[in-house]
Amino acid sequence: MRNSVRDRRAAAGLSQAALAELIGVSRQTVNAIETGKWDPSLPVALKLARTLSTTVEELFDDTEDTEVT
Repeated sequence: MRNSVRDRRAAAGLSQAALAELIGVSRQTVNAIETGKWDPSLPVALKLARTLSTTVEELFDDTEDTEVT
């Protein structure tokens, strides 16, 4: 699943550690989410969206990378 967490975090001027503290997870968790190695639980996804002033749908894209013809 692709996401825009890294871009939105940077735009908000937050480090991974600062974002992690705000949403109650470890910095390593934020890194795993940003790199696509871990998909967050719904509560974590909601906290991310609220903290980054967006929606879960805007943060995460679960569509396949296929071209429509």
